[in-house]
Amino acid sequence: MISVGDQFPAYNLTAVDGKPFDDINIDNVFVNISNESFPGKWQVMFFYPKDFTFVCPTEIAAFAELNEDFADRDAQLITASTDTEFTHWAWRKHQEELRDLPIPMLADVKRELTSALGILDQAEGAAQRAVFIIDPDGIVRFSMVTDLNVGRNPKEVLRVLDALQTDELCPCNWSKGDDTIDLQQATAA
Repeated sequence: MISVGDQFPAYNLTAVDGKPFDDINIDNVFVNISNESFPGKWQVMFFYPKDFTFVCPTEIAAFAELNEDFADRDAQLITASTDTEFTHWAWRKHQEELRDLPIPMLADVKRELTSALGILDQAEGAAQRAVFIIDPDGIVRFSMVTDLNVGRNPKEVLRVLDALQTDELCPCNWSKGDDTIDLQQATAA
């Protein structure tokens, strides 16, 4: 699996656009998104196994609820699976909590990105439940993979993004606004 400190792989994939449901139709729903689509921004890319499943919509909806918080931190949320853009679109149309999803849904149909990241579950042939925080220079600063049956905590991902953006030492359970560790003070003690 790709590690913290590695360059995130280049990608250029078709996605279902992250627009309100009433603003999209079959003529404007699909967009191409690449690693260069959000210059100067952090990217938080989270993968899920399959559309039309049970854990996945709970996670996607929970990330979507925090979309404004991520945007306030100059971060673009992106979600991805190995399903097609057509399956993504059908799922969005029929899954109530995903209808107004403000997050683009990447279709890694050829499994090139999931393979490059090392998160292709060989038994399922689908993406593992992984999340990456990528800095504006394209460097992976955080990664996490959970079992296919276990959902993630988007608030924890946001907390980690906050900590990374301080560019300081942050203790266990640090939250935005808490004191960071002053290395000079800590070594003097």
